[in-house]
Amino acid sequence: MFILLLQTIWLFISELAGKDLDFSVILKFLTFATPRLIPMVLPLTILLTSIMIFGNFAENYEFAAMKSSGISLQRAMRTLAVFIFFVGIGAFLFSNTVIPSSEKRFINLRKNIVKVKPAMVITPNQFNDLGDINIKVAEKYGDNDEFLRDIIIHKKGARPGNFTVIKAIDGKLEGNVNSDLVTLILNDGNYYDEIQQKSPKKRKKLPFAKTHFEKYVLNIDLSSLDNVDMDAQQYSRGYNMLNVNGLKDEIDTLSNQVNDDMKNMRFEIDRRIGFEGLNKNIKIDTIQKIGKDSLVVTEYFDLAKKVQIYQIASSNVDAVIRKLTTTEKNLTFKKRALNKYEMSLHDKYALGISCILLFFVGAPLGAIIRKGGLGLPIVIGVVLFLTYHFIGIFAKNGAEEGGIPPFVGSWLSTAIIFPLSIFLTYRATTDQGIFNLDSFIQPLKKLFVKRSSKSKK
Repeated sequence: MFILLLQTIWLFISELAGKDLDFSVILKFLTFATPRLIPMVLPLTILLTSIMIFGNFAENYEFAAMKSSGISLQRAMRTLAVFIFFVGIGAFLFSNTVIPSSEKRFINLRKNIVKVKPAMVITPNQFNDLGDINIKVAEKYGDNDEFLRDIIIHKKGARPGNFTVIKAIDGKLEGNVNSDLVTLILNDGNYYDEIQQKSPKKRKKLPFAKTHFEKYVLNIDLSSLDNVDMDAQQYSRGYNMLNVNGLKDEIDTLSNQVNDDMKNMRFEIDRRIGFEGLNKNIKIDTIQKIGKDSLVVTEYFDLAKKVQIYQIASSNVDAVIRKLTTTEKNLTFKKRALNKYEMSLHDKYALGISCILLFFVGAPLGAIIRKGGLGLPIVIGVVLFLTYHFIGIFAKNGAEEGGIPPFVGSWLSTAIIFPLSIFLTYRATTDQGIFNLDSFIQPLKKLFVKRSSKSKK
């Protein structure tokens, strides 16, 4: 846990450094970050400790003493197996209650920390919310990153939308510790402002005013961000912030949205390029019935009519392609979110099951290798866990993109260690090694003995 907490601090050091945060805020940050590490720490802990303890028993001939007293390995593992079973139940309850609550607080605390000094949160090549503007820069440089290059600013206004845009080649940020204002000095740029027209015909022309400037000073008021409530809870619907009931409700909502989008898309396409849609634009009078169910065009259209038909068809096809492209992007985004919610639901159950199975991997493996302590068991345990962990990561990445079902993405690594736990438990309880080399060597010896006897004859 300590090692993974250090990794967490390293990952989020840019959000903590230079903020003049109180020790209590940093302590909250680490406290809220701790439960999210349990799904990785707990299975690894069970695997390592089971290998170390049972390996230590076997190394010191404790199992030999138990067997001479009539105590089998199954009986020696029985009490710990019951304990691990309750640990698995506790892991599920923990992942269903504590982890969603702490994750919600962790995300909200990170968002609130960002607001303490927003001038330091300008990340290159992406839009950043800074006071009453959204700013994007290509590069920050200088001793304190105060110089900016290739600046794009969207000013917020009463009208929703980006109607005022400022572009500049470079600029500089200046601030004062005793002032709530941050001064942004822009050099060599243009000021664009869209003009809102009352007439619909004039709106189609998209008129705007453009002003060139050599130097433009923009004062940003940050007084509203002085007193940031670190305990404010604004975000609560993430896939990792919900319990089982919340995840099921969200999965149902997203599934209905995906189904409705598909239905609306099919209806829209039929309306645009179906028979009824074509008849709205042009009437075809040269169709006559042949037989009962078949229709055929018996006369050709004139040139003007053909051009009109081709133009209508081309326009409809372009509209349908744009509709399909837009719908595909929306569906891809919603399906990816739906896969995340489904995997998060299955992960809560898989955590408890994996804890139980990893015990039945580690305990018999320790009894077989007969090595305890912090040497060989640590190496074997870490290799096994990394294999289990990386299989899970690859499976979840594939499930998130829709390559495999979300159920498989969450349970694949657990399903792989299930037969391994049965195999190792069977080999350990029957006093066999991991692999019986004699079963491979003896046939080879017999083969060579037969050949040598034939050659002598």
